[in-house]
Amino acid sequence: MYLTKFQYNTNCYWPSNPKRIIEFIGGSYLATRPDFAYKRFIENLLKKNYAVHAYRYIPQFDHQEISSNAWKDFKKCKNVLFKRVSKELKTVRVGHSLGCKLHLISPDGGRNCEKFISISFNNFSANKSIPLLKKISKKLDFRSEFSPSPARTLKIINDTYIQNKNLLIKFDDDKLDQTESLLSVLKLRENDNSKGLLMKGSHTLIASAGLREDFLGEWADDDLKRKTIEKISHLIDDFS
Repeated sequence: MYLTKFQYNTNCYWPSNPKRIIEFIGGSYLATRPDFAYKRFIENLLKKNYAVHAYRYIPQFDHQEISSNAWKDFKKCKNVLFKRVSKELKTVRVGHSLGCKLHLISPDGGRNCEKFISISFNNFSANKSIPLLKKISKKLDFRSEFSPSPARTLKIINDTYIQNKNLLIKFDDDKLDQTESLLSVLKLRENDNSKGLLMKGSHTLIASAGLREDFLGEWADDDLKRKTIEKISHLIDDFS
């Protein structure tokens, strides 16, 4: 069953008797319509009997504010679901691209989830993420950066993020991925159980399957994308 909580910025997909909750945050502009951009990925999670809470946001420079708002929204949606099914459910957090950063800097430092799956972690500066920004900032003589900055983000993760069960997925044809820097920081912590996994594909693999199908129909589906998305949904189950 699919329900949208209009009072929140989260799309909620609720099976009748879910086994766990997936709190999902997508990447940058893709996350404005996760039901559209990540359609295939969400459908695969629903087939595995997960309740999926997919946060919607408009990109902005203050990533800390987006992260805090997402955390508050997920908490509200979780409480509503608990009342509906009359039991508490464990939570798995999943992020794609910028969504990984937003989970990692959440106010609870990863305390309130069972594990975290990072897909194509991205922590670029504003100038690298927004192609025209560097040229405009030079012409108008101003500097603008994401908050927290890339360096500050890694420091926050090192200082405040306590979740030890992290699976970091990287694709072999992904020029935007910064998973290795994230894994290095996580491995510095005591009792860390973070693991990295390299898969075939590009940065937008888990999103583009849904986009292609919506625009072009099922005939345009890519077998690699389909199989990879299915494999990732299985990994979310298996990783502990």
